[in-house]
Amino acid sequence: MGNYEYSISENTLQLLYAASNTVNLEESLQILIDISKSNVGRHDLASKRVLYAVLNILYSLTNALHNNHHQLISLCFKLLRNLCAGEISNQNSFLELNGVTTVSDILRFEAGSSSPDKGLVRWGIQVLANVSLAGKQLQCAVWEELYPVGFVSLAKLRSKETCDPLCMVIYTCCDGNPKLFREVSSDGGWPLMAEIVRTASSAGFGEDWLKLLLSRIFLEESQLPVLFSKLRFVDIPEGEDTDSSVDHCSSEQAFLLQILSEIVNERIRDITISMDVVSFLFGVFKKSVGILEHAVRGKSGLPSGSAAVDVLGYSLTILRDICAQDSVGDNRDNAEDVVDVLLSFGLIELLLYLLGVLEPPAIIRKGIKQFENQDGASCSTKPCPYKGFRRDIVALIGNCMYRRKSAQDEIRNKNGILLLLQQCVTDDDNPFLREWGIWTVRNMLEGNPENQRIVAELEIQGSADVPEISALGLRVEVDQRTGRAKLVNVPSHERS
Repeated sequence: MGNYEYSISENTLQLLYAASNTVNLEESLQILIDISKSNVGRHDLASKRVLYAVLNILYSLTNALHNNHHQLISLCFKLLRNLCAGEISNQNSFLELNGVTTVSDILRFEAGSSSPDKGLVRWGIQVLANVSLAGKQLQCAVWEELYPVGFVSLAKLRSKETCDPLCMVIYTCCDGNPKLFREVSSDGGWPLMAEIVRTASSAGFGEDWLKLLLSRIFLEESQLPVLFSKLRFVDIPEGEDTDSSVDHCSSEQAFLLQILSEIVNERIRDITISMDVVSFLFGVFKKSVGILEHAVRGKSGLPSGSAAVDVLGYSLTILRDICAQDSVGDNRDNAEDVVDVLLSFGLIELLLYLLGVLEPPAIIRKGIKQFENQDGASCSTKPCPYKGFRRDIVALIGNCMYRRKSAQDEIRNKNGILLLLQQCVTDDDNPFLREWGIWTVRNMLEGNPENQRIVAELEIQGSADVPEISALGLRVEVDQRTGRAKLVNVPSHERS
């Protein structure tokens, strides 16, 4: 008999031995873990009161955790996790036998130790995750036991293995209970969410629970500005104004925007983002533009390895995808509102300015010996801070102009037509720039005779032929039937 078995009642041991047909405790637990992997096995073990016996073992050990019974506790957690996976009788017994408190006490003790066993913690959190799926009563029991201090201590364990199930527990408890989501989105909840993001940023995550949690709280509940501020560098004084500086971007802030960018891109057809979040993202993007003053040519796409560059890039891609909702899903009304708001903020003017100060694409730089200021374009030496920056700007402009005459007209009124024509090129620093450039020009011309006329005149004058259009296999044609101009491919035999 192991040195721990003396503290466990004989009735508990005999119950487990009978269910597993063995007389060794650890071997018995392992056999029962295998049996409990199936629905039939879980149901059978429920009738044999195995869950009761396992909780008795854990309760017996809670007063002797310092004796380092990690192996035994881990086996108990694995078995409880399986027993509570969709088996309602076990889930109810877990609540009735005060299992939430027993498991939570062990988790708190382990999280606070000098060298926590992260595998043990993971299995313990998985137990709570499975029981929290049983309904509101168990969810509230888990929440009352661990929120916020217990959850924060678990979130501080910088481990992907513990972060994933922790996010599942928190999301499952809050889902369908707006009151709990409000608690997480309150002053008491920010330390928890900040620690979760810090852990996911440093250790990674492997499941979708983090994205579900962040999407609900920070996009749908409009709480992004608060957490973004909480994730700044910890050594910056609370009262110091850092909003106007791009040098204070933290890797956690960049990571948060990266995950939100992925969420928006993946759920572009069904996600609705509040105007407060849109306004905040535009403000982040506008302030981040300042890094171009000292930017170097990016050697990779996003993430770039620079927090400041990533904050710039991901705020841009989120805006790009939000404005694309009009063309891909059923959110036309929301997309129109979003774009109209962004246009009122001066988005088009800012984007044209950025295109103007960036050095031209490489293929144009090679073909233009002397490029004077013309139609809003300027020859500058500012490089793209990451591969794809120019493309993302062009894509955002194109999405804003999709069937929206006010944006089309603004491009013309701000002398941006030739500048956009110059984006219809291949560029090693901007994959798919040509495709996005053509999409943008087509959106600029569609249903807008004034823009079509100017493009046609540029071709006649030769302004659009060197080498932005014709030398790159493109030309502007006027449809004889409609009188409208359009950008088309030139057959290879006609090219010079």
